[in-house]
Amino acid sequence: MTETIRLATRGSDLALRQTQRVADALEARHREAELVEIETTGDAVRDELIHRLGKTGAFVRSLDEKVLEGEIDAAVHSMKDMPTEFPADLVVAGVPERAAAADVLITPEGTPLADLQRGATVGTSSLRRKAQLLAARSDLDVQPLRGNVDTRVEKLLAPRLQAEHERRLEAQETDAAEDGSDTPEYDRTPEQWFDDLAEFEREALGREIGTEFDAIVLAEAGLVRSGLAEGIEYRRLPKPFVPAPGQGALAVTTRDGDLAETLRDVLDHPRTRVETTVERTILGTLGGGCVAPIGIYAILQGEHVQTRVRVLSQDGNEEIEATRDLPVGDHPGAARSFAEDLAEQGAEELVQRARREA
Repeated sequence: MTETIRLATRGSDLALRQTQRVADALEARHREAELVEIETTGDAVRDELIHRLGKTGAFVRSLDEKVLEGEIDAAVHSMKDMPTEFPADLVVAGVPERAAAADVLITPEGTPLADLQRGATVGTSSLRRKAQLLAARSDLDVQPLRGNVDTRVEKLLAPRLQAEHERRLEAQETDAAEDGSDTPEYDRTPEQWFDDLAEFEREALGREIGTEFDAIVLAEAGLVRSGLAEGIEYRRLPKPFVPAPGQGALAVTTRDGDLAETLRDVLDHPRTRVETTVERTILGTLGGGCVAPIGIYAILQGEHVQTRVRVLSQDGNEEIEATRDLPVGDHPGAARSFAEDLAEQGAEELVQRARREA
């Protein structure tokens, strides 16, 4: 009988869906898998921005500790949450095929970034996204936004949906006061309208409104994996926006040994492994972690890995940006060299300043 592989996961809907994808891949190769939910520091401290939670890995360390202690066999992470340094006994055994790496802008009406009203309020918890937004539109009011993917979407939609609900209730009362007018303002009762809403829209109706957002920015991969992409309007942020290193990819960690080899054989996608290795090597060399606004995106094209990097100041007023084709045969070494050149051009100064400000 095949031994069950215990997979550690955060308890959010997105994390569970991602881990289930890994479990399905294992079971397709006749390996039993079990999901085990673990609360992380990032989940427990809900009122802090991600960059204030300490070193990179607020959503990672608690899971990996269980792996190292032998309580769990492997852990499934969003790669963009992974620290670039971790214990020697732990390896990234599996890197499944990457989903879309782009950031997306979500508005109630699908408005593109260029058409947002002057001074529009945009929500994001990411220093990188904030800096790139301000670099593109210095007039924007970028405000902090935390929570799971569905929570963030609900916070955006809540004011609009709640106002619509109030209008429908008021119209129903007016129609009733006029002895059941033959031409009601709406063709459905508030109850019928509510029944036609998606589940996340119903949840939004019950949310308390704090900051009213005109738009929010999320990772496209998280939106799709959460099952929300079909029900909302969103647009990919165009160039010069650069995603976080590892965005859209998953990382499966375990102790070095036979299980690591098994996970690599079943799960690893060579192209994604190369691209994310380049991105994480550059990040590690620059030392940015989650406290500096750094975007890195690599694409394997034949014998080269086309790599684009943006390092910005927190206000988006300064940046170091470059693109380079790295040889695939020595992509880790070439990535380190690229990062060192960027550091000399001023990226190191921007990273150090971001550390002091954070």
